[in-house]
Amino acid sequence: MALEDQIYKRREQLLEEGIQEGTPIPYDLQGVTKEHIAEVLKIIDRYSVDQVDAIYALLDDHEPSWYASAPTNTRFCEGASTAHIACHIGIMQRGARKLDREGRDYWLKPMWELGAIEKVYYDSKNKRFIHGHPVSKSSNCAYRLAEDFKAILQASDNEWRELLSVWVDEDKTRQRLELQAQMALVARKQTDTKHSDLIDASCTHYAPRFLPGYDVVYIDDGDGDRITEKQKHTLAEAGLSISLDDSMPDVLLWNREADHLWVIEAVTSDGEADLHKVENLQKLADRSGKTGVGFTTAYQTWKVAGQRQGKYKNIAPGTYI
Repeated sequence: MALEDQIYKRREQLLEEGIQEGTPIPYDLQGVTKEHIAEVLKIIDRYSVDQVDAIYALLDDHEPSWYASAPTNTRFCEGASTAHIACHIGIMQRGARKLDREGRDYWLKPMWELGAIEKVYYDSKNKRFIHGHPVSKSSNCAYRLAEDFKAILQASDNEWRELLSVWVDEDKTRQRLELQAQMALVARKQTDTKHSDLIDASCTHYAPRFLPGYDVVYIDDGDGDRITEKQKHTLAEAGLSISLDDSMPDVLLWNREADHLWVIEAVTSDGEADLHKVENLQKLADRSGKTGVGFTTAYQTWKVAGQRQGKYKNIAPGTYI
């Protein structure tokens, strides 16, 4: 059953248990209301309705974790993926459709830039959350509220403003982010990074041999900005501008002489160059005035390719493996 369907059923269950329509979860979570979250975010110039609801979701200690293999006592607030948070906001809180997960740059990124939200990863092998996103673009990449920011939200009326003024100090922010980066680095060394390795191999070995004349202009191999300032500059030189409405390729290359694009999708769990992705990125090429775009789906081994395609058969015709 798709995640959205599961959450719709969960919401119906809560309504049947007597929670009124329009308030499918408690009025406050861990003693914090949405009104108070909004008050705090306005002071630090990070207010938006979506950001309020995202933080509210990450306070949810009523809901069990939505990671199916998590121990039964694990709560939603201990770590939730972008998709989980999008469903919590759209379905659980609003009774509508889940938010577009690509919108994380608007309702998660502003808060992790301050260290209010920290990145964690669900280590399914050991059934625990660890710091950072050691495997980028994984469904196990998750988020939770930093304890010091949560303490501000939970502080008394006489205390929280003073705590917040200390928390937003630039030096304190830098220290928080440095600490989170150090913890993420330790976690990365302990975790499989095969997706990043496959992207690197595609750029280092595949592209020079099979795509001569093509230069890499974009790589989606991180969990910070989907498009960094440096990549925006490189894309602009190629006459390209990628928006959140475009499918984000793992690797985008450009042949300057032919003014032609090529996309590589590095697949370790999912994400092949399927019909939807091909059609979406062809629109990007047409919009940008390019002569066309080609596609390659890269696997680690032919065995993996056979296993994936024996089951899903989702490679778009006319593309390469």
